Amino acid sequence: MGIIRVKNIKVYAYHGCMIEEGKIGSDYRVDLKVYANLKSSALTDDLHDTVDYVHLNRIVKEEMAIRAKLLETVANRILDRILFEIDLVVKANIKLSKLNPPIGGNVEMVTIEMERSR
Repeated sequence: MGIIRVKNIKVYAYHGCMIEEGKIGSDYRVDLKVYANLKSSALTDDLHDTVDYVHLNRIVKEEMAIRAKLLETVANRILDRILFEIDLVVKANIKLSKLNPPIGGNVEMVTIEMERSR
């Protein structure tokens, strides 16, 4: 088993419960960790035998573009797509962070973390 990490995917999106968040938007950070058997790709040196991190990045960007009130909803959609679209992935972990959240204090980020297996 191997792990592929895609760290600090930066996205500007419009998630949140407040109406203003849907209009103004904010910065987000996404970190992915996917587990897959990488033995074959290590031997074949063929992209088709591994998890393409370009595909992972595209899933994140597309799902982050669909507004939701809760980060949990967006993270769930991203995990669903990873497991549906990439057969090689047996487990996926996501950390989804809202940077500088509007919560009335000096907070760098709020992060939710979710994990799903086949």
